[in-house]
Order: sequence, then structure tokens, then C-alpha cells
Amino acid sequence: MFNLFVRPRVESIINSVNYTFDCIKTNTNTVYQYRKHMQNINNTFKKEKALHFNKVIKSALLQYIFISVAFVNATVVGQELDQRLPLIIDADTANEVDDLYAIVRAITEPTFNILGITSAQFHTSPLATDNTVQESQEINETILQLMGQESIPLPLGSNVPLQNNTNPASSPASNFIVKMAHQLPVNQKLNVVVLGSCTNIASAILEDPSIIKKLKVHYLGFWHDVDTNTYNKKEFNSGNDPIAVEVLLNTKDLDLTIMTATTSQHLVFTKAEVDLNLKNKDGISDYLINRWETYQRWWTKDDPEKNSWIMWDVAIIEALANPELSKTKSFLTPPENTQRVIDIHTKIEVDKMTADFWKSLNNYKH
Repeated sequence: MFNLFVRPRVESIINSVNYTFDCIKTNTNTVYQYRKHMQNINNTFKKEKALHFNKVIKSALLQYIFISVAFVNATVVGQELDQRLPLIIDADTANEVDDLYAIVRAITEPTFNILGITSAQFHTSPLATDNTVQESQEINETILQLMGQESIPLPLGSNVPLQNNTNPASSPASNFIVKMAHQLPVNQKLNVVVLGSCTNIASAILEDPSIIKKLKVHYLGFWHDVDTNTYNKKEFNSGNDPIAVEVLLNTKDLDLTIMTATTSQHLVFTKAEVDLNLKNKDGISDYLINRWETYQRWWTKDDPEKNSWIMWDVAIIEALANPELSKTKSFLTPPENTQRVIDIHTKIEVDKMTADFWKSLNNYKH
């Protein structure tokens, strides 16, 4: 009797539960699907009750279903409640000082879900070695170690820029961006914050154009005149991969927001405030101070004592964490590019961004 009547129904319940697990694993699960299959389990179990299961079989099934439902429910509720912004930070960290401060600020932001930090090349720097991306990679690793965040993936980016606008400079970083874009739920976009060259994000787009509508790219680069809507692409980040910049501007359906050098140059930290907030605190604090004190600025002879530093990259992180601290306007792309509308940060609240930065670092606990 068990084989004829009980076993098929037990298998039906188990298969229904296992189907729900498969939905989660393949990221196709929705709250609606979950509830529908839980109702199927409930209806099936009611039918089995009519067959007068013996107590042993009932107990075993109930335990299996209870554990499965509890796990699935926790997973779905977790997805519903996780309102954090899914993002990847792409940084030429070894190029300068501000990248380190920006990455640290991002890690302290509770509204960010940092899926990974990818390393970027900066081959045009007069201080560049033959492997700039590896230098950035090593600093990224150190930052995460000092902040106790080693679980954040650190895919290595391309060490060379794009050679043309059709072939990607593929790397673990570009592959990772593609993978993460596909893994997000249908109604979510992957935010990619580009603090350096655009090589990795442009390569990801060229590798798999199907991710374009799944992306929201935040790029720190070039100069822009708001009044005349004129662009000057002769800027350090843009110059490290000008072809990649063109890919971003020419990709018709790409959601693109620019923090220009024109706007971000106004966010300036002083050495006095850095010392006040970071001095003698060990760990990441000492690391940030040491970077400021030991890095030699090659682009200017002004301020040889390094009493102040432009925090270009911090501006884009602060604007993302606190949208009310930055004004954006929509503009047409440059005339030489595909004509479409992109968003550009035109003004930032410098004092509030600075205050928020130090508050976030001082309150951070890992």
C-alpha cells in the first residue's frame, strides 16, 4: 500500500520543494513563484491527510517541509528587504590618492551592496610601470584586508586599453561584470562606478551586448561646460582609454551618468582635517595618511607641502550615497558621438560631502 499510494505523493511533495530551491539557485525565483509553489505543497499535503498517513510518515514529511519552507521563506524575505544598491567599483587605485579614499568611503556605506572591486590600468601616467593594473590590484587587496572585508571579490582588470571599438580587452574583471549583470533580478540594474579608465566596463559591453539594459554606469571623466554643453575629453581617465570612452558614449541604450572633472574638482580635503580624523588610529587610517604623505604628485608643482588634495573620486561615491548632495542635468552627447541623452553632475555640496565622509569613516565598525 505504501508503494502504491504513499510513495508517489511523498515524491510529489519533495519534488515541489526541490523545484523551489532550483528557482533560487537559477535566480529566476520571484515572490509570486515562491508563494504559488508553497500553495502547491500545502494543497498536496491536504490530499495526503485524507489518506491517513501513519504518524511516522507524517512526522518525517512535516519536518522536511518545515525546514524547506523556513529556508525558502528566509531567502525570499531577504531578497525583498535588501534594498541596498548593487554595485561594482572599477578603480585605477594605484594611480593616485583619491581612489583609496573613495573605496574606503564606499565600503563604509550601509546602502551599498558591493559585489566586487575591479582593478583598472593607467598606462599614460609618467609613473606607470609595465603592469599598472597589478599595482591597483595589490592596493585593493590591502584595503580590504585592513578593513576586514576580504570576502568582497577582486577580479583583475585588463592591463591594456581597447585597440578598436569592436574587440574587447577581456579580463576577469570584464567577465565578472557580465556575470553579475546577468545574476541580478530582472527589475534591478547593476551599478558600475568607474573611477579610472573605462576599459573593463567597455569590454564587458563588447563581450555581451545583452547586458546593456541591465547596467547603470557612473563614470568619472572628461571636462564639460554646462552653459554651452561642450566636452573636453583631454582628461586623465579618458586619456587612458579614449576608445572605451567612445564605446560608452555611443552605446545607445546605456544608462550613463558622468561626474565630470569640472564638477568633482571642487571637493578638496586638507591635510589638517585628514590628520585630525585619521592620525594615530592604526589600520586603514594609517594607510590612508601614508598614501597621502608618500605619493608624489607629478602633474603640478603647486602646494609642494601637499596641504590639500582634490578628491575627484570621493565626489562620485558621495553623490551615489547621497543623491541630494549633487545636482544632475540631462545633456546631449558630444556631436561626434551617437546623439542621445546622458546625465551629468553639474554641482556638488562640497561642505556636506566632506562632513559626510568623515562622519561615515568615524562611525564605521566592521
